[in-house]
Amino acid sequence: MADTGRYPGGVTFPVVGMVGGGQLARMTHEAGIPLGIKFKLLSDTPQDSAAQVVSDVVIGDYRDLDTLRDFARGCDVITFDHEHVPTEHLRALEADGIPVRPGPDALVHAQDKGVMREKLMEIGVPCPRHRIVRDPADVAAFAAEGAGFPVILKTVRGGYDGKGVWFVRSVEDAEEPFKAGVPVLAEEKVDFARELAANVVRSPHGQAVAYPVVESQQVDGVCDTVIAPAPGLDEALAGQAQELALRVAKELGVVGHLAVELFETPDGRILVNELAMRPHNSGHWTQDGAVTSQFANHVRAVLDLPLGDPRPRATWTVMGNVLGGDYPDMYAAYLHCMARDPQLKIHMYGKDVKPGRKVGHVNTYGDDLDEVLERARHAAGYLRGTITE
Repeated sequence: MADTGRYPGGVTFPVVGMVGGGQLARMTHEAGIPLGIKFKLLSDTPQDSAAQVVSDVVIGDYRDLDTLRDFARGCDVITFDHEHVPTEHLRALEADGIPVRPGPDALVHAQDKGVMREKLMEIGVPCPRHRIVRDPADVAAFAAEGAGFPVILKTVRGGYDGKGVWFVRSVEDAEEPFKAGVPVLAEEKVDFARELAANVVRSPHGQAVAYPVVESQQVDGVCDTVIAPAPGLDEALAGQAQELALRVAKELGVVGHLAVELFETPDGRILVNELAMRPHNSGHWTQDGAVTSQFANHVRAVLDLPLGDPRPRATWTVMGNVLGGDYPDMYAAYLHCMARDPQLKIHMYGKDVKPGRKVGHVNTYGDDLDEVLERARHAAGYLRGTITE
């Protein structure tokens, strides 16, 4: 253990180094507080969500290897709230003897969609039809090989929350994705009934737990609502999704939290859409709806502690994202939301309010799904200012 982890009196606790200062780091730090875990944060700015609450903050660029090496000194393990740290930098940290979890050999599958698709196909995981394309003419050829346009184009690295993703209806529409000069992945447009997510956590020695499969509802490419468990999901298909996620975690050597985003097709199949190797928006419901949250289990996993119980506490839990709108003073809306629903759980990220920006989320739970959904949507809408009564 590093000396910086020593508390007065000789009690030794590990130091978790978290790269990235967003809300995921903020909530992961919160989950480590009851365990006495110390956090050290590498953040872009002092105003970042996690930098506001973590006591030991280094301001620096995660893309600079010397900065990463300096930051890692005194840390017992390095983990992340995003997947953007260059793979070669992570290998250098491992060569320096620093535990990196998830490691670069696993994380590259969340960093590079082309690598991810190749590996998933190799291990027999069902995916949409896809291939790397070179230019708009190649996109047209890909479309002709299948059902034609429309197709989905994605930059292989750097996209999230709908960014770096294009819905292409013609060869003329296919110009934009190639302007960045990075590889582009073409995928068939899947006719899906809904989107699901299977969240699992795996430790270095191979212990793993699976949360209930959830339904994830998107608006304009951004997660809006998550329902746990997914309503009406066939029990066998739910088990298949959990087993698939656990197998992906094992085959890829993931340590920590893994979110497997899925399409459920009208004929009852599941296809893998995306992977995320960190706490994930589809798992925020676990803060108030599961015995052990995704954040607490991620901390346990990266430290190789025994994992906690992932089972739900209530029949239904609904997470509603709070997005910025034209109503900047969200605090003034607390009175209404808390008085209307004393069981409501509000989680805010300390971010400036900007239209469309994720600034928080709410969790509701209970035995009546319609009621639980209405409570979450009302609270998220009222905080945003789209509902005024």
